[in-house]
Amino acid sequence: MRSTKPTPISETLSLFKDSFDKRKKYVKNEFQAYGLELANELDDWKNKSLYIRLAKTEDRKLLEKARYFVKDHAPRQIKTPYRLFMWKLKQLRMEKETENI
Repeated sequence: MRSTKPTPISETLSLFKDSFDKRKKYVKNEFQAYGLELANELDDWKNKSLYIRLAKTEDRKLLEKARYFVKDHAPRQIKTPYRLFMWKLKQLRMEKETENI
């Protein structure tokens, strides 16, 4: 049998918020903050460096369009929002290339 009670969700969330605030002090540039926000929104912390690099190198308009595409879906409708984000980003890149030709 379990001797301790489960941890309340509010306590877990406050610990997450504290760790997120600690990470913010290492952010020196705007693109780093934007990349971390993307990772947070897409629930993909393990690839946060990818989002920081995308924020630095990619056109911000494309990133915003892909981000809002994911946000427009119902929250429980998609299991992996980061995959949908990357798919939409790839699609937007291809559209941009065909417009430039």
